[in-house]
Amino acid sequence: MVTSGGVLVTGQTVIAKYTGAVDAGPVRIGDSDSEEAADIKGPLNILLAGIDPRGTKTAPLSDSIIVAHVPASMDQVYLFSLPRDLYVEIPAFEKNGFRGTSSKINAAMTFGSSVGNGKYDEKQGFQLLAKTVTKLTGIKEFDAGAIVNFGGFKDIVEAMGGVTMTIDQNVKSEHLQPNGKPRPKRAGCDSGCEHPYIGPQKLYKKGTYHLKAWEALDYVRQRYGLPNGDYDRQRHQQQFVKAMAKQAMSKDVVTNPSKLLKVLDAAGDSLTFFGEGHSVVDWGLALRGVSTDDMTLVKLPGGAYQPNGKYLGEQLAPSTEEFFKALKEDRVAAFLLDNPEYVSKDS
Repeated sequence: MVTSGGVLVTGQTVIAKYTGAVDAGPVRIGDSDSEEAADIKGPLNILLAGIDPRGTKTAPLSDSIIVAHVPASMDQVYLFSLPRDLYVEIPAFEKNGFRGTSSKINAAMTFGSSVGNGKYDEKQGFQLLAKTVTKLTGIKEFDAGAIVNFGGFKDIVEAMGGVTMTIDQNVKSEHLQPNGKPRPKRAGCDSGCEHPYIGPQKLYKKGTYHLKAWEALDYVRQRYGLPNGDYDRQRHQQQFVKAMAKQAMSKDVVTNPSKLLKVLDAAGDSLTFFGEGHSVVDWGLALRGVSTDDMTLVKLPGGAYQPNGKYLGEQLAPSTEEFFKALKEDRVAAFLLDNPEYVSKDS
């Protein structure tokens, strides 16, 4: 866009505007306050958390947690999800005096976000989520991260003109009617009822479709009625991230200044990026050699955690310890060759 316009100053202004819009600023994921940024070179681990729109007076929940691993060769990306209901040890957090507990992993952001006086800061909550995930996986620290607000994410898809996705199983929407409007609730179920919705449901059939923004966001948020519940939803969310990246990098977007600016505007409202001392542009340049064709979706096996018959959440299968060891040692490709069941069929 800058080259075709021939006005470098304008290009720099645009870049500065949108970099500032998504940058978390001086807030770091880890505990270091050092102003010196490490070089962006592999292996790299990036934490992504999806949250619903919430104000400063409502504690955030990380309903989608995805880790992206880039090997030292900087030519691949491996994505794996952690179940939102994964029962884990959440460590103590000095910044707000949280003493630590065992709970579902999506609560880590809630516990870390409290800043007193009934207010919450999602950036601070993200720091405790990162500490929790590093404790679980053994990853020493994250090199970058991002918080994605699902409400604003819909605007990004709309700005791109929708997204093309392959739907791998028939899915009925818990929340929306076929026309995209909310399903009504049963009488007396304004709050506290399980599955309170009634009436016709939006159906997503197997096949490849160009989805509207509301369809894509609704599809990837469904878990009720799926054979594997949240594990199916995790796979759909990974597929969505891959499809989004492919769409965003298509010629239809990057060579269309009007559409690109709309996408950047929407991103500024929905993304908070932790670059650990580097801007989102720096990261984009560092990872320019990776395409969506080099993105592998990884599925972690797991199931219900029910000590003494009481369901507390989900737990990962023992074999995931070997996967996390391979992750720390930058041997993910070799691990997946030996354990092909970890590779999503849609990678």
